[in-house]
Amino acid sequence: MNTGKAAPTVDQLVRLENQVIVAERQLAQQRDKTREVDAQLRAAGVNNKRMVDLLERTREEIIELKQALQRDGDFPFGYGTVISKNERGHAKSTHSIDAANVKSVDILQAGRKLRVGVSPLIAWDAIQPGVEVLLNEALVIVAISDTEKLGEVTTVKEVLDEERVLTVGRSDDQKVVKIGGALKGEKIRVGDSLVIEPKSGYAIERLHLSEVQSLILEEVPDISYENIGGLGPQINQIRDAVELPFLHADVYRDHGLKAPKGILLYGPPGCGKTLIAKAVASSLAENVAKIKGTGEAKSYFLNIKGPELLNKYVGETERHIRLIFSRAREKASGGNPVVVFFDEMDSLFRTRGTGVSSDVETTIVPQLLSEIDGVEKLDNVIVIGASNREDMIDPAILRPGRLDVKIKIRRPNRDGAAEIFSKHFTSAVPVHRDEIERNGGNKQAAIDALIEETVDTMYAHTPENQFIEITYVDGSSEMLYFGDFTSGAVIRNVVDRAKKSAIKSLLSTGEHGITREHLLTAVVDEFREHEDLPNTTNPDEWARISGRKGERIAHLRTIDHEEQRDVQANAAKQASRASASSAAQSITEQA
Repeated sequence: MNTGKAAPTVDQLVRLENQVIVAERQLAQQRDKTREVDAQLRAAGVNNKRMVDLLERTREEIIELKQALQRDGDFPFGYGTVISKNERGHAKSTHSIDAANVKSVDILQAGRKLRVGVSPLIAWDAIQPGVEVLLNEALVIVAISDTEKLGEVTTVKEVLDEERVLTVGRSDDQKVVKIGGALKGEKIRVGDSLVIEPKSGYAIERLHLSEVQSLILEEVPDISYENIGGLGPQINQIRDAVELPFLHADVYRDHGLKAPKGILLYGPPGCGKTLIAKAVASSLAENVAKIKGTGEAKSYFLNIKGPELLNKYVGETERHIRLIFSRAREKASGGNPVVVFFDEMDSLFRTRGTGVSSDVETTIVPQLLSEIDGVEKLDNVIVIGASNREDMIDPAILRPGRLDVKIKIRRPNRDGAAEIFSKHFTSAVPVHRDEIERNGGNKQAAIDALIEETVDTMYAHTPENQFIEITYVDGSSEMLYFGDFTSGAVIRNVVDRAKKSAIKSLLSTGEHGITREHLLTAVVDEFREHEDLPNTTNPDEWARISGRKGERIAHLRTIDHEEQRDVQANAAKQASRASASSAAQSITEQA
């Protein structure tokens, strides 16, 4: 009987059979994956249990650590000073037990040297020798305090190595100390003043004391020979004595010559001795830069002011002198020229045995002599002394081989004064338009004319310029004028006075620039200030200081121009009265 449905073909049966096989295979694969997932779940469960156990133990350890830290932070705290740090494994295993070979710090507390631990909250690198730390009751470092600010001040006598120096303290006690605190890694020099932490013995701070720093001028002075006027011959002598041996050392050695060790600049006050010394340092620096082919001019100028160097304590002045030359040797070792300049040299190194109430020169002079002789091996150190009382300096200092070259700085003549004026009265200074028009509209010509007229006024031998009358022991006399006492400092003051007068005129009248009246008035005012200044009580002393040499002076008389003006005014009044009386009498007679 036919049901209406066709029987499946062979191909259909084959396809169905293949589909069943594929399904069974996929089912088997799915079962395998399920078993793998089950295994992973079981492993994850085991790991999870282990993690829970680990977290529990970690939690307990954190709680214990927190409690330990809380105990570390309990008051009271003690103070200690760090001596050294010990890294882990710092000691040989055969020489220490494991507990003594861990990371630790050696400290000094209450006179005891202890090795202590460090709290894990403290940065290890922040602990440095010489610093102060806080310790809990278990002697564990829990905080780092500031470096001690108090201590004994000592002076470095010798640098032993990078970590130790030899210092000199009170009563010349010598002590070897270590470098610590902020000084770690810094360059320590002989003569430095260090603060020594009393408990640990570490040098923790460098002091910049004024008594030492005032001696040192590290920079090249900004003064050249072109800034100095009226001293051409003296400058040439300086160049020959200082620059030639330094710049042509080989030629000097070939001829068997040595560079001079020192120069003495002597002469009246205010004539440029200090300026020349500074210009020497500047010129040497420029020449060194040219020789080395570098653009940087480097030299050192140690400016020693004699009175500031004196000290009431025995041996202090000598120590300062040793410090000065030690610093000079240090600077010169790099090949740079060093000028050691002693200003007012007569105040320090006067002739031995001439002291009235003191004999300090008996030890100060030998100290300088030994230092100058010690400079022989240093080709780039030159000692320059300046004084207006060269007769008071010990002869042993002035002998050849020490201060070899003596140069007298004289007062400027008329030409020198004009040259000095041109250094201060330059084209940059405003000049009144009337002065410029009077010279054909040429400003420089106006300046030259003003300078010439001012110099003529200063050096004129007129009654207004009379300054001092000198009477010699033989009875002869001589009149000195203000021009005989002119110096570079006086000329600079004259120009400055004229500038101030020009400023006042500008503010009051609106007239701009320096005039002839400003300069001539400045000359009169400058000379008037000096009328009462000469010391006439000791003529010989005055003559030496002022640069007057020759026959002995018996008496000095200063010319009082105010008195002369009063006499002239009274004479004029009397003449006027006499004239009026004569006229009245004539009228009476006519009547």
